Amino acid sequence: MNQAERRQYLIRTLLAEQPQYGEIEIPEDPQGQKDLLRALMNVRMPAPLTQDYLKIEREYLQEETAAKGITRLEMLTPADGDLYLWQGDITTLAVDAIVNAANSQMLGCFRPLHNCEDNCVHSAAGLQLRNYCNTLMKKQGFEEPIGQAKITPAFNLPCKYVLHTVGPIVSGRLTMEHRRLLASSYRACLELADANGCASVAFCCISTGVFGFPQKEAAEIALRTVRDYKNTQHSPIKVIFNVFKDEDLAIYQSLLR
Repeated sequence: MNQAERRQYLIRTLLAEQPQYGEIEIPEDPQGQKDLLRALMNVRMPAPLTQDYLKIEREYLQEETAAKGITRLEMLTPADGDLYLWQGDITTLAVDAIVNAANSQMLGCFRPLHNCEDNCVHSAAGLQLRNYCNTLMKKQGFEEPIGQAKITPAFNLPCKYVLHTVGPIVSGRLTMEHRRLLASSYRACLELADANGCASVAFCCISTGVFGFPQKEAAEIALRTVRDYKNTQHSPIKVIFNVFKDEDLAIYQSLLR
């Protein structure tokens, strides 16, 4: 199969198992097909997957990611010792672990084509990630607390693991509790990464964007927490601060100077 054939197979399979979308016509253009496939993946509830589906999904998603261009740690220049700053798509980073800014359900974003990091990570990793997270959460029996973290395989991402953490939501005045919980998210991810033998971890800008945490304060907490952890735990882990927005890039550049 080529990419177009794989894509159409995946779309038809997901449409067939979700009768409520049975009348949807598959677009003729490639981008329309890509959007439809991602949307169907986004709304699919956790459920078993056939080996045929998983094989074709793996081939399709890995080729899509390769086409974007994979960035490896050795391609980056340190900004300060073991700390790196990189602007780009975190789903294309080939490091030991990337951090996903999750919600308390820990099942990924169900909004079709939403451009949040949670949606992007699950879309690029494939449906096994949602199923794996669902198993973890059923075993836990309650929603994920803010400031903690879970580790999962990365499935079709170029990294080895995904660290999922729920950061605090700031809807009004920024409080000390917000700051404490954000630091806790960073520390919990570092502890999990070290415990699982990760030599490198890439952090997104946890709790900024739709979660409302002011960007500069969030970056200051991120840097302070990472530095404190590495100093007190004598951890050799290499940390990449991944940013997407130009504004976040400028903030981290200023703080790392």
